Amino acid sequence: MHSPRRLVSRITRDTLALVLAGGRGSRLKELTDWRAKPAVPFGGKFRIIDFPLSNCVNSGIRRMGVLTQYKAHSLIKHIQLAWGGSHVARGEFVELLPAQQRI
Repeated sequence: MHSPRRLVSRITRDTLALVLAGGRGSRLKELTDWRAKPAVPFGGKFRIIDFPLSNCVNSGIRRMGVLTQYKAHSLIKHIQLAWGGSHVARGEFVELLPAQQRI
């Protein structure tokens, strides 16, 4: 019989999280003139997108897809630089899914 802890770790290992990161962020006014809301810097070191991605990692979820749309260039660049070192061979990844791309 499987222990509850082992079952949870197997479920989280096989989980794919989809992070919706296409927000325009109109309430952020000037901060989103040139970038999507998830790409807005936070605290001088992070971007808003780092929080849901970190939550996934801290919860044991290592397979993540980030769906982008609005002014995604700086968001894509940040994710590639900050999160691009995932271990695809071990099933760990952060996949960028632009609006026009199909799965």
